[in-house]
Amino acid sequence: MIRSPFVMNKEVPVKRSLLSTSLLYGAALILTSAAGCAGKGELKQFDLHAKPASAASAGTEPVKIVIVPFEDRRADKARLGSRTHLGGGFTHFDVTSGRPADVIAQVLVNRLQSQGWGGRAWDVQLSRDGSAADADIVISGQVGEFSANAKSRWFSTVINTKNRLEIQAKNSADSSTTTRTIENARTRTVFWFDEEDVRELLADTLNDGLDRLIADTKIVEKALKPVR
Repeated sequence: MIRSPFVMNKEVPVKRSLLSTSLLYGAALILTSAAGCAGKGELKQFDLHAKPASAASAGTEPVKIVIVPFEDRRADKARLGSRTHLGGGFTHFDVTSGRPADVIAQVLVNRLQSQGWGGRAWDVQLSRDGSAADADIVISGQVGEFSANAKSRWFSTVINTKNRLEIQAKNSADSSTTTRTIENARTRTVFWFDEEDVRELLADTLNDGLDRLIADTKIVEKALKPVR
């Protein structure tokens, strides 16, 4: 059977029309997605207090360690950082208490109480009033940097976290002092952004620093000493 030229001529503009409509809807979808990625200046807060892990052995070592509140020396104390949205604007990050130095000190307490030097539990307390008269070791710290920033791009978001801590231990046994400076950074690229990615990366970066502190020091005769 021979098809009519009239019928064939009608199919071409219909296909072109469908193609044009598909491209139009596709462009509209991309623009809508970009608009949905715009930041509104919201503040997202993270809880970094992970559940303490079980100690490798029962009981604690006969050494009393007191951690006093850390000092916040960050250049920008207003927040941890921000996410730059593809469609413009920002979402800001901070810890739930708004005091990162206190959070870091508490995380260190939790870590040493569950698993510190030698993979054992230690007698560690956080002294909020600064009282540590009967302690064998008094640990203080300064927070130079503790940040989390994210930048959204087409089809991905890059997350960067950093910390710089100076930890100082004063030993009562011999009146010595041990100081360690810790710097860590991590980067993660995600396709679908979720604030939990930022919280996890920030916690991992902090744990990296605490792992290094424990690896670089040891307890000798009730005093914290550097590993030679």
